[in-house]
Amino acid sequence: MQSKADVIVIGAGAAGMMCAARAAQRGRSVIVLDHAKAPGEKIRISGGGRCNFTNVHTSPKNFLSANPHFCKSALSRYTPADFIALVERYQIAWHEKTLGQLFCDNSAKQIVDMLLTEMREAGVTLKMSTEITSIEPANSGFRVVSSEGVLESAALVIATGGKSIPKMRATGFAYRIAEQFGLTIVEPRPGLVPLTLDPHLLERLLPLAGVAVDADVACGKTVFREALLFTHRGLSGPAVLQISSYWREGDDISICMEPDVDVLSKLKQARKDNGRQLPQTVLAEFLPKRLAQHLTASSQVSGQLADLSDRVLGKIASGITDWRIKPSGSEGYRTAEVTLGGVDTRHLDSRTMQAKTIPGLYFIGECVDVTGWLGGYNFQWAWASGVAAGEAV
Repeated sequence: MQSKADVIVIGAGAAGMMCAARAAQRGRSVIVLDHAKAPGEKIRISGGGRCNFTNVHTSPKNFLSANPHFCKSALSRYTPADFIALVERYQIAWHEKTLGQLFCDNSAKQIVDMLLTEMREAGVTLKMSTEITSIEPANSGFRVVSSEGVLESAALVIATGGKSIPKMRATGFAYRIAEQFGLTIVEPRPGLVPLTLDPHLLERLLPLAGVAVDADVACGKTVFREALLFTHRGLSGPAVLQISSYWREGDDISICMEPDVDVLSKLKQARKDNGRQLPQTVLAEFLPKRLAQHLTASSQVSGQLADLSDRVLGKIASGITDWRIKPSGSEGYRTAEVTLGGVDTRHLDSRTMQAKTIPGLYFIGECVDVTGWLGGYNFQWAWASGVAAGEAV
């Protein structure tokens, strides 16, 4: 393998491959290194194997960062429409699901193959199963010591992601390199991750494992309306994964199940129409039966509707529309879809992703302190930040 290149990209994920292809298309000689056996593994497993590759509603408000303005430049210059055009050029069939999420009709592997083709046709050298021993400044830029030998480049792009999904060999490599060159890190933590419950509450909820319900899930002033799923470890589902990025240990979350239903009015009307009904019978008209039974039992109410006062019906309703709990933690990086935090954006140029004090050093994708919501936003950040660096190196 060549020992010198204009650009070395470390990380053959979404951002790294996008950056490498764009740089090589501009005439740069590019080498991509990755310790994994195959490129784009997170792409391959995403979206249930169909890759939620972008979201048509992408805007800066869909991202978390210590500096919420940082992502604006890259996102505005490479949009979902730009990536859709690339997908369509490769004749990859796609469809839109709820909330603007776009998926491949067939396989996520099509996105991986598309990026590999983009790189190959532009002349990128890709080396997988390559371990990095050290990275040091050199007269001409950077010296990378690896299991493939010593490589040198004028520009170095770090695209190794965060700590999420360690079974895919995700590491904090990018953070170590950033700190080596004097950049600070916004404390990383798991994002888009199921929440766990204390043993006593979990024991009471275990009979509900596998039950899903539409819900508003809120932490502070942030609210997400999507599905909530009870699991044998706690709570999951899109609404919980979304709120997990805003939740911190010690915070309460509030849950309103079936938010479009006026539960108290339904109970009162049912009492008027047929007072011999049990409360859970009415609740089961709009909630899963197991959940209706559990909520009635947990409110410690017995008897027919005719025997229950407005106050008691209000107690049942509030257990559905204003259920407040304090999660004990999260499932951690093992099941987190992304890593919050990362390389502090104060050190990076928002147009190029280059370190302000280290010419030629770039950080892109998930390793940067920019984290999107669930639903294709993180892939759009990968494409956009990859293009921003690829056009600058």
